[in-house]
Amino acid sequence: MTVRTAPTHELGATLLRSVRRMLDAAFEGDFSDEDWDHTLGGLHAWVEDERGVAAHGALVQRRALHRGRSHRVGYVEGVAVRGDLRRRGLGGAVMAELERAIDGAYAFGALGASDDGAALYRTRGWQVWEGRLEALGPDGIVRLAEDEGYVLLRPAAGRPLPDPAVPLVFDWRDGDVM
Repeated sequence: MTVRTAPTHELGATLLRSVRRMLDAAFEGDFSDEDWDHTLGGLHAWVEDERGVAAHGALVQRRALHRGRSHRVGYVEGVAVRGDLRRRGLGGAVMAELERAIDGAYAFGALGASDDGAALYRTRGWQVWEGRLEALGPDGIVRLAEDEGYVLLRPAAGRPLPDPAVPLVFDWRDGDVM
């Protein structure tokens, strides 16, 4: 199967509806409207078969403050494989395209991983962020202690990861911040 890539605006309404249906099914009803909003506006990588969207992932730009500098981060969202095709390499193929984009355009990659998904990312070189997580919210900087241990980072080609001794402060967004 071929992995296709395109920005959100090129997907069209029909394909976007198909992606959303697949994500809703793959996450068994735990994929909110805010999660969907977080998935839009960047680069999508997906695989289709005769039944529709078989696998999907998206890469959106976020900002993270670290050591007084604002970094452009490639944040991975909406990664899933349709239930009947899991464990066949489709998730890895989608991630390979997103990682290629991270290498070409961002300081590093980041994502929030479920226990089920973390194994895929770790085998691809993603590392659990061992430091403190924070977000610059409407009322100032807030700690995201509940997300610590579930956020993974991947260095972009030739670039170092941030120092975990210093908090990583992400931009705010509605719904799950991470």
